[in-house]
Amino acid sequence: MPARRYPDWETFEYFHQPDAGDGLVAGDGPVAFGAGPVAFGADLSPASVLAAYRRGIIPLPAPDEYFRTVNEVRYEDRVAAGTIGLVGTVGRDDPYSVAWWSPDPRPVISAGHVHLGRNIRKQLRQSEVWTTANTRFGQVAEECRAGREPRWLTDPLLQTLIELHAEGWAHSIEVWLDGDLIGGAMGIGIGRVISGDSLFSRYPGAGGVAVADMAARLGLAGGLLIDAQWDSPFLRSLGAGPLPRERYLRLLDGSAERTLLPGERFPARRLLAEGPGSLRAAGTAGLGLVIWLGGSLRFRLAAAGDDCRFCGFPGWAGRPSCLVDGPLYLFLSP
Repeated sequence: MPARRYPDWETFEYFHQPDAGDGLVAGDGPVAFGAGPVAFGADLSPASVLAAYRRGIIPLPAPDEYFRTVNEVRYEDRVAAGTIGLVGTVGRDDPYSVAWWSPDPRPVISAGHVHLGRNIRKQLRQSEVWTTANTRFGQVAEECRAGREPRWLTDPLLQTLIELHAEGWAHSIEVWLDGDLIGGAMGIGIGRVISGDSLFSRYPGAGGVAVADMAARLGLAGGLLIDAQWDSPFLRSLGAGPLPRERYLRLLDGSAERTLLPGERFPARRLLAEGPGSLRAAGTAGLGLVIWLGGSLRFRLAAAGDDCRFCGFPGWAGRPSCLVDGPLYLFLSP
């Protein structure tokens, strides 16, 4: 199979692992099919990065020449074989400066269903922690990359994210205590999904509060889930669970809308309680009656383990499936 080249992300196609009868055998370790990047070569312009996120693909730039060389040595055979694609014309002769990844499965967190541990809940009850959205994006981004090596959030990518924030695509959550920024999270919002890029914490539990606040605001905006991108014990402790990439991509398919998060300053302890903006009220879980404004009345049961027939969202997250009739419904909590 020759190298696969695509002029842009709109024409990019994922490589599908061949059957054993095709004569190609998946390797072991980091170069096994599905275990590496899906593409190299595209630039880090705002248009390119946004188009990649719309395809469920996230950039990991090489922070220096050493890591660029690691990309080349580790993956050049797969690029030549066509199992990793080449996108765009920038860097055609040397495409290894930016690796583009699409983890499969994706760890996702249902909007309004972040689990906060006992210690964090106790802290929220005893302290005056507040949260805001999109007030300090640049500061949150700098905090997210401070002291982290290798630094995936390079200067060119940071500038792109700042531009996407100005255009309403990139979002930040800020966690405050006594006027100090103690935690935060950032990500790209497309339609009803936020792809969470990074978070930081300068106070115990502040990172988890930032994720919970992002989920609550996303739920209030009618969103479905946070794509946590990379699996980790910390994310699983917050409630992240695996979603096959194919089904995750269906949530993004055709969406060209920005995610609009509520920007109000909220007390973080609301995340523990019932009511508007709380974790329990933010998502669609716990809905009892669903009333069609056209006049009919029907009950809605969210069967555990059932997946939505329309958006593919997994029932394990505790969220009912979508309604085929769209927005003409009034949701009443039991």
